[in-house]
Amino acid sequence: MTIAFALATPAPSPFAQAADGSHDESWLSALADWTVGLMELIGPAGAGIAIALENLFPPLPSEVILPMAGLAASRGAFTIAEAIAWTTAGAVVGAFLLYGLGAWLGLDRLRSIAARVPLLHPEDIDKTVAWFSRHGGKAVFLGRMIPIFRSLISIPAGVTRMPLWRFGLLSAAGSLVWNTVFVLCGFFLGEAWPVIEQYTDILQYVVIAAAIAAVVWFVLARVRGLWAQRRAAKVPAE
Repeated sequence: MTIAFALATPAPSPFAQAADGSHDESWLSALADWTVGLMELIGPAGAGIAIALENLFPPLPSEVILPMAGLAASRGAFTIAEAIAWTTAGAVVGAFLLYGLGAWLGLDRLRSIAARVPLLHPEDIDKTVAWFSRHGGKAVFLGRMIPIFRSLISIPAGVTRMPLWRFGLLSAAGSLVWNTVFVLCGFFLGEAWPVIEQYTDILQYVVIAAAIAAVVWFVLARVRGLWAQRRAAKVPAE
């Protein structure tokens, strides 16, 4: 399909109709429509581009983009293998861009930033880097299958300069597992693909809640430590 033909077509595609019926008047509907339009214009590469952007902007849910790629494959726009290959390639490209950000920031720059941020210390960065040095391989592979963290995990990999071949291999493997599951859901469920969203939404809410709880715990622990230090400093003076 040429770009001119796609722009001149007055009727919405069956893929867009399926997306509209799933998320009426919502930003998710707009995202699904945009993803479908991109795939119609440039084929499975459009799904790869959408997933690369999802890695850079975690609020974009791959749980919507990937099933639409599977739905397009079920309609014969391209093969299921192309859908999985391109979305995995897009995920790896996005991961390497964030890896580059982490490498650019570097350990010294992050320690300097932490020294200026209230409640943070350079030692916090050192502990994080030490943890990643011990568990980096598992973190990258499993992190690619956890909402939000599948994007963020690339940054410490860049900071620690994980070998590019190892980072790329682990990112591709983890992304392949995640992408295959959701692309196949869209392929086999067809227009009924939104039924999987209720489960992925629960997972995302759990991850967000856990992240918020961890931040709250960290802030409370750090504030209590500061109060304890101030009290200890006042005792000799009294």
